[in-house]
Amino acid sequence: MNIPENDIYDYLKNTDKPVIIYGMGNGADKVISQLEHRGITVCGIAASDDFVRGQSFHNFIVRRISDFEKEYEEFIIIIAFGTSLTDVMKHIFSLAERHTVLAADVPVYGDNVWTKEFYCENIEDIGRAYDLLADEKSRYVYENIIKYKLSGRLDYLRSCYSGKDEVFSDILRLGKEESYLDLGAYRGDTIDEFLHYTGGSYSYITALEPDRKTFAKLKLHISGMKNVRIFRMGIWSEDRNMSFEQSLGRGSNIGQSGQNDLAVTKIDTLYAARRVSYIKMDVEGSERQALIGGINTIRRDKPKLNIAAYHRSEDIFSIPLLINSIEPCYKLYMRQHPYIPAWDLNVYAVIG
Repeated sequence: MNIPENDIYDYLKNTDKPVIIYGMGNGADKVISQLEHRGITVCGIAASDDFVRGQSFHNFIVRRISDFEKEYEEFIIIIAFGTSLTDVMKHIFSLAERHTVLAADVPVYGDNVWTKEFYCENIEDIGRAYDLLADEKSRYVYENIIKYKLSGRLDYLRSCYSGKDEVFSDILRLGKEESYLDLGAYRGDTIDEFLHYTGGSYSYITALEPDRKTFAKLKLHISGMKNVRIFRMGIWSEDRNMSFEQSLGRGSNIGQSGQNDLAVTKIDTLYAARRVSYIKMDVEGSERQALIGGINTIRRDKPKLNIAAYHRSEDIFSIPLLINSIEPCYKLYMRQHPYIPAWDLNVYAVIG
């Protein structure tokens, strides 16, 4: 793979242009922390015009991009929030036509950050995962997402975008009698996606959603549906109770810092007496543990897999390697669906 020699932090350390953070919240906190750790000075905080109300963030008054355009002849914008909204993404890409716009890749979970050092430390596994991918498009996505993660350049990311239709029609090819396991079901949006691509037909649906408030909405959403079972539980590599940080919506996650107790289970327990044909997994950084807890079921049933590969920096290569170690007969595909930063990056696995 032709990977950039320098990473985003090298570039920012060697520029004399002011660095502006675009965004507020947890993502911006992480980006600023990474920059400060490397001695990179932040010169201001920007937000979309509708969000600027004279508030402060990290001791900066939040300003509009137009305010910085009046102050500086040139500056660098670091995108520090996530979005899949078409209008917001269009706005970001329009900014990139007149400014240097980078999107810093900081992990949703975990401490590993994509730098040239991280790349070099993991180059063997990165290459092994690349060799497992089943088609040229997957290899293109893999290589260019890594280039994006290292450089922050949006052109690498944007070049990888593709819609879900191609995945479901050409890779997953869901039938009318699927037994579907939805891990991280949220409010039922991925159940709706499943039903859309099966024409509303299925054999059985099992869905897990750990967040209490979100689970209540999921329960209402599936009301009246037949052959559906839902659990307010987390998924893990074993059956036990764990700490859980809830009330974060999609970001609710299992971890050591959570203040709530949550029962977690494993795929092998859920499917000890039942077969599964399709598993979708978006479980906030617990994907590897969930796969480990489903080794027997996956080897027995060889279900189609739809696995999020973006929560942790290492997911892009560690998840393909883990799937292959569980069942080498899988063909592995990778697709990046429209998002800034590289969220909604998924690994798809099918037999044959």
